[in-house]
Amino acid sequence: MALSNENTKSDASNVIKVSLKNVYKVFGDDSGRALEMAHAGKSKSEIHASTGCTIGVDDASFDIMAGETFVIMGLSGSGKSTLLRLLNRLIEPTTGAIEIDGRDITKMSKRELIQLRRRDMSMVFQSFALLPNRNVLNNAAFGLEVSGISEAERTEKALAALDAVGLKDYAYSMPDELSGGMKQRVGLARALASEPTILLMDEAFSALDPLIRTEMQDELMRLQSENTRTVIFVSHDLDEAMRIGDRICIMQHGRVVQVGTPDEIVSKPANDYVRSFFRNVDVSQVFKAGDIARRTQLTIIDRQGVSVAAALEQMEQSGRDVAIVIGRDRRYHGMVSQDALIEKVKAKVAEPYRNAFLQDVQPIASAESVSNVLGRVAESRWPVPVVDELGRYVGSISKSSLLETLDRAG
Repeated sequence: MALSNENTKSDASNVIKVSLKNVYKVFGDDSGRALEMAHAGKSKSEIHASTGCTIGVDDASFDIMAGETFVIMGLSGSGKSTLLRLLNRLIEPTTGAIEIDGRDITKMSKRELIQLRRRDMSMVFQSFALLPNRNVLNNAAFGLEVSGISEAERTEKALAALDAVGLKDYAYSMPDELSGGMKQRVGLARALASEPTILLMDEAFSALDPLIRTEMQDELMRLQSENTRTVIFVSHDLDEAMRIGDRICIMQHGRVVQVGTPDEIVSKPANDYVRSFFRNVDVSQVFKAGDIARRTQLTIIDRQGVSVAAALEQMEQSGRDVAIVIGRDRRYHGMVSQDALIEKVKAKVAEPYRNAFLQDVQPIASAESVSNVLGRVAESRWPVPVVDELGRYVGSISKSSLLETLDRAG
């Protein structure tokens, strides 16, 4: 049985899975006065000094899209773990709305909430929390057992989950026979066994050694590529957030100060607090080729009725030595130079565009990290074209545009 999920990666750009609207969490007895002070713009420390209450989450409002890996990060005490626990009401919000698939969970009854957790949400904690007297299979199936699923069905689902994380062969081993990384995989399998549409992860890999942590990050990304679900991941590790996050939410003193893609936050930090997180980040590891590609090069559409002479005239008028040739479907065909085109036309060569393509220019995939293309751009005489996963032209990277981008980000 394959693990299934209703969301696909294509959904991630246009379907809201989770929506927070003016969410507050106040810890303490005088929450009403603390909220009044928060609404009046008082700081977290001022509110605590006056009321004895702590503002855990202060007016959080943002959307999480279906299928994305959304990372929440901040310094200790910033409210990131509190915010995560509000999403399944392990901690009750003081005010505000939290919508899952359009339903406000703050208004759900206890029974409805239990059904939501069983059907749509699973959580992975920092601690492995495995039951030492149960084997790996029974640990992976534990949540299903609590939910009242039959033994046959929970065994089937638990084995599928263990297979997904590469531990099916260890199904009948005991937890004390496993390494730390393997134990965390069992915890992940337990969360996946209920086939959730939302996976909540609270610093799930932070207790692991650096090498094992990287392996678990790779494992999570592999699982996402095979079977996309909405992952909400709390981390204090910047490298981890940049590596796995489609978008990152930065928190400070209970407030959400910025939400954006890694490159958006690196290039346009909201304040000095955010800027301090990314001060020593290698931006070449953050930006993808598609992020910095520019549509400044002359493009020629290779279609019936467009003569080579017209193309040469375009190049002459624009003062360009080279041009990008694309099809009507925007697929990249190649790059041509004026000299090569003129030579082929004079020789009356059939298909002059194709025969004039510069052979030393090969396109770069838009998803390629900038660090991996620095050498190619530096060594290329011409701007290097960038194409998406369908081979469509998205722009080119020149030496000057690359240096400008890196300099601006720095």
